[in-house]
Amino acid sequence: MLLTRRIAWASAALLVSPLWLSPSLGLADEAVQVSERQFTQAPDRAAAKGESVSEAPAKPKRNVFAEGPEPSWIWGADASKKYVLRKTFDGGNAKTVLLRVACDNVATLSLNGKKLGTNDNWNQPLQRDLTGKLVPGANVIEAEVSNADGPAGFVAKIVLLGADGSAQFVVTDTSWQVAETRDSKETVAAAVTFQFGAHPGGKTFNDPADAPKTGELFNLLPGFQVERLFTVPKETLGSWVNITTDPKGRLIVSDQGNLGFCRVTPSAIGSTDVTKVEHLDIQIDGKQISGAQGLLWAFDSLYVVCNGGPGSGLYRCKDTDGDDQFDKVELLKAIPGGGEHGPHAVRLSPDGKSLYVIAGNHSKLPFEVKTNAPPQTMGGQRTEQLRATLPEGVTSRLTPNWDEDVLLPRYWDPSGHAAGVLAPGGWICKTDPDGKSWEVFSSGYRNQFDFAFNADGEMFAYDADMEYDFGAPWHRQTRVVHATSGSEFGWRSGTGKWPAYYVDSLPPMIDIGPGCPVGVEFGYGTKFPAKYQKALFICDWTFGTMYAIHMEPSGSTYKATKEEFISRTPLPLTDCTVGHDGALYFTIGGRGTQSELFRVTYAGKEETKPVDVKNLSDSPEGRLRKTRHEIETLHVGTPDGTKLRNGAFRELGLEDRFVRYAARIAVERGSADDILNFAEGAMHRPDVLINACVALARQAEPTVLPRVLKLLGQCDCAKLTEEQQLGLLRAYQLAFIRLGSPDKETSAALAKKFDDLFPQKSDFVNRELSILMIHFQSPQAVSKLVPVLARERVASQEPLGELLERNKGYGGTVAAMLANQPDQQQYHYAFHLRTLKTGWTFEDRKTYFAWFDKARTWSGGATYPKYLDNIDNEAFSLMTDADRLKSEASGARKPYVAPQLPKATGPGREYSLDDLLTLSADKMKGRDFKNGQKMFAAARCIVCHRFGSEGGATGPDLSQLAGRFQVKDMAEAIVDPSKVVSDLFKATIVETKDGKTFTGKLINDTKDSITLVIDPEIATKTVEIKKANIEEQQLSGTSLMPKDLLKTLNETEVLDLLAYLMSRGNANDAMFRK
Repeated sequence: MLLTRRIAWASAALLVSPLWLSPSLGLADEAVQVSERQFTQAPDRAAAKGESVSEAPAKPKRNVFAEGPEPSWIWGADASKKYVLRKTFDGGNAKTVLLRVACDNVATLSLNGKKLGTNDNWNQPLQRDLTGKLVPGANVIEAEVSNADGPAGFVAKIVLLGADGSAQFVVTDTSWQVAETRDSKETVAAAVTFQFGAHPGGKTFNDPADAPKTGELFNLLPGFQVERLFTVPKETLGSWVNITTDPKGRLIVSDQGNLGFCRVTPSAIGSTDVTKVEHLDIQIDGKQISGAQGLLWAFDSLYVVCNGGPGSGLYRCKDTDGDDQFDKVELLKAIPGGGEHGPHAVRLSPDGKSLYVIAGNHSKLPFEVKTNAPPQTMGGQRTEQLRATLPEGVTSRLTPNWDEDVLLPRYWDPSGHAAGVLAPGGWICKTDPDGKSWEVFSSGYRNQFDFAFNADGEMFAYDADMEYDFGAPWHRQTRVVHATSGSEFGWRSGTGKWPAYYVDSLPPMIDIGPGCPVGVEFGYGTKFPAKYQKALFICDWTFGTMYAIHMEPSGSTYKATKEEFISRTPLPLTDCTVGHDGALYFTIGGRGTQSELFRVTYAGKEETKPVDVKNLSDSPEGRLRKTRHEIETLHVGTPDGTKLRNGAFRELGLEDRFVRYAARIAVERGSADDILNFAEGAMHRPDVLINACVALARQAEPTVLPRVLKLLGQCDCAKLTEEQQLGLLRAYQLAFIRLGSPDKETSAALAKKFDDLFPQKSDFVNRELSILMIHFQSPQAVSKLVPVLARERVASQEPLGELLERNKGYGGTVAAMLANQPDQQQYHYAFHLRTLKTGWTFEDRKTYFAWFDKARTWSGGATYPKYLDNIDNEAFSLMTDADRLKSEASGARKPYVAPQLPKATGPGREYSLDDLLTLSADKMKGRDFKNGQKMFAAARCIVCHRFGSEGGATGPDLSQLAGRFQVKDMAEAIVDPSKVVSDLFKATIVETKDGKTFTGKLINDTKDSITLVIDPEIATKTVEIKKANIEEQQLSGTSLMPKDLLKTLNETEVLDLLAYLMSRGNANDAMFRK
C-alpha cells in the first residue's frame, strides 16, 4: 500500500515540482574546487523508491554522454607504468561544456593546469561541468594515471554544446598524447587497451548521471523530495558530522577529524544555481580548531564543542573586524575526555539567555565533584552515606551524590567498553554565554549525541543503546527522553543499567530500537505540512534512517509515536538543521566515510503555512506542566522548609510520575527530619511513603534505617499497583545500598517477607524480589528461582518486532536474532543466582549449569556468549572443589572447547585496496552466500567479529556493516585496519616498572589494577597489572586487527566474503542471485 502511494505521488510531483522539470544533460555534478578554499556544486535531486520516469508526462531528459562517438580506453605502452595522458582541443563557441572520465585504476584530472579532481573507481565515473572554465583557442586536458595491477585504461568524453543544442565531442582515442611525466617533452600516441564496451565496466560509462545505483534509492514520505547539494571531497574537507545555520542563512559544518569547518551557501530552492562551500580558517594559538560535534550561533558568536581537535571543550569564535571571518577564538571551558562518547552538542536555552552543553559517558564533568567516600563501583552496600561538594560557581539540579546504586555485584562489559566508567555517565549542563558558571541539569545517559527544545521549552535528548547487550535483561534500546530538571536516566556501565521503572529515574518518552543516535532537530520553521512542522526529527547513523517523532502532551510530560521519514542503504546520517529557506538540511558521513549534504523540501498538495507549535497551557496537561515547573524552581538554591512543605512535599503522592519525581528531587534538598515527619503523617499514601523513603535513602544518615523500614512496611504489597510494587522494592534496595544492613533479626524477617511475596504476576516485580531474596541469601531463593530455568524459552517483553519493518535490508539479521533471543527472565535469575551461596542441592546445580548449555543455543548481542561464560565461571568458582569435580564428572557442566575453523581453498595472495576495489566493482553478483559465510570463519574474522548471531566480541559487530559503510570503506578497513580505529577498539599499551610491555584490550579498570586481553583471538588470555607497577599507559594508534587476513583466499573466496559482509546476513540479497 505504501509503495502504491509513493508511486502515485511521484507521478504527481513531476507535474508540480520545478526540480523535476529542470532540464538535465545527464550530469550529476560533484564538487568543483574553484580556488584554494572555495568549492561549488550544482544541485542534484536524489531518486526515491517507487519513482518511474516513464510514468511522468515531463519532457524526457537528454543523456548527452550516450550521443556522439564512443571513447576508447587508452594507456601508454606498459600497463604497470604511470603516465600523463594529454589532449589539446578548441572549445569554439560552446555554451555548455561537460566532462566525464573513468580510470582503471587512478586518474588525477586537470584543465589548463588547474586540478579538476580524481577518479579511482572505473565503475563510478568522475563528472565535471567545465562551463566557463575554457580559455579562447587551445585548451589542454591532462590525466595523470596509474595502475595497481591487471588491466589498465583511461576513458574520457568531453561534450561541447552550442546555444542551439548541437553537440561536438572530444573522446579518448589514439589522437591523445602520452608522456612519462608532466614536464617531459617527449610524447607518443596513446595505445588503445580496450574498445568501448569491452572493458569490465561495460557501457555503464554512458549511463545517465541521475540513474541511481542499487541500494541508493531513498525511502520518502509522499510529497517530500531530497536534493544532493554537495559531495564532500574527503581528503580536503573531511567527513562532516555537525551542522548549524548562521544569521545570514548559511550553513556551518564541521569535520569529525582535523580538517576544520566549512561555510555553505545553499543553492536557492528550485533553482539550478550552484551550492557554494567555503573552507574556513579558524585557529587558536596557531592551531586549526576542528573536531567539532556541537555548533551553535548565539550571542553574535559561533559556539563550538570540540571533541579532540585542539582539545576537547567549549569554544567561542568571533568576527571582530567585520570581514566575515572568525579571527578571535576562546576556550571557555575544557571538557575532560573525548572520542565518540565525548563532548557533543551545544544549544541555546529557551529564554535565549544561556547555553546547554552535553557529553557522552566517556567525558567527565568539566569540574571536580569532591565526595566523602569512594563510589560504589561494583555494587553492594555503602558503609556511610555519600556526600558531595561542588566547586564555587557550580550547582546541580539533582543531588550530586550520584552513585552506581545496584544492590548485587555487577559485571563490566566483557568487551571492555566503558569499563570503570561510573555515574553520572553522560550529562547535560547549563552555562552562561561566557562559560563561567555551570549547573548540572540532567544525567544518566550512555551517549546522547544531540538534544533540542520544543516550543513549550521542554528538552528532549536522543540516547544510545549498547548493542552488545541485545537480548540481555539490562539492554536498553536507543531512546528519546524528556529531560526535565534534575532528571536521571539510569545508565550505568556493564550489567548495572537501571530498568526504566526504577522510581529514582525517569522513563524514556519512546524507545526507538537498535541504532546509533546522532543529530536531532524540531521541524519548526520548515515549509512542511503541520504534522511535520511540529515533529522532532532524529537521525540514526547505523541504520540510515531519519525518524519523525510525533509528540502529544500526556500529563506533565509527553507521549510519542515514531514514523520513518527518510531512509536509504547506506545513509550514515550525522546531523540535521532547519534552514532559513524552510528546508530541512542533513549531512551524512562520520568515521572517515564519504560525506554529502542533502536538502529535504515538500512539493505535495498539503498546506505548509506556519502553525502554532506550542501546546495549550490551560489544558489539564498544561496545568500539570505548570505544577512541575513550579516544583522545579525548588531545584535551584537552598529552599527553606516552608516552601518545600507547601510545595514539593504535597506532590510526592501525585499520580503523574514526572511531577512526583520533580517533587522528590526538591524534597532531597530539605532536612531528613522534615521528610520523616511528613512521611510519618502520610501512612496511608503509598506513593508518598515510597518517594519519601527514596529521598531519605539518598540523603539521610544510616541511623534512620529502622524508621525508613518501618515506613516501607506500612505498604501492603498485595494492594499496590505494579508501578507501586516496583517503587516499593526499589526503595527497599536503596535503603540497603545507602543506609546499610538492618540487624540480624530484622534481616531474617525481611528475607521471609520477600520469600512470601514471590512470585507475583509481573515478571519485573519478580526480578526485583529475586534481587532482594538473593541479597539476604534466602534459603528459599534456589527452590523458587531455579525451576524457572528449566521451563521453555519465553520471548522477550521488549517490543522489537517492529524493527523488521523499518528497513527490509537488515530485517533478516534482526529476524534471526529475534527468533532465537534469550529468555530474559531466566537470564536475570541465572545472572544473580551466581552469587547465591546457600540453599543449593546437587540437582539444583545440575539444572543451573544445564541452563548454560541451553542458553548458548540462543542468540544475543556480541557480548552475550562472554557474559554466559563469566556467569558460568563465577558460579562454578563459588563451589567447593568436590562439587566442581562432581559437576564436571557428571556432565552437569561442560568445559569450553573452541570450534575448528575451515580452511580456504586458495591459492591466496596479497591484496591491495585497489585490488579489492577492482574485484568488487563488477563481480559482486552471482556470489555464494554459504561460501562467504565459510570464508568469514576461514579468514578468522569470526574469531573477533560477530555477524548475525555468531562470532567474537573483541572486534566490532559487522552485522550492519552495509548500513554504515560502502564497499570502498570496508575494503580500506580490511587492508589498512589502522587508518581509522574506533575509540571503542583501540588497544592499550602498558609499560611496567619492571621493564615489561603489554599490549591489549582494556577490559577491567579497578582502583588497584587493570586487566588486558593480550590476544585478540583468545578473549580469555588476559593479564592483570597492578597500578602501582605501571610506568606508562597509553592508547595505541595501531589496530589489533592484522593486515593479511585475506592472504590465504583466492579471488572467488574474497568476493564471496565481501558480498557476505555487505549482505546484512540476507542470503536472498541480489548479490547472491545466479
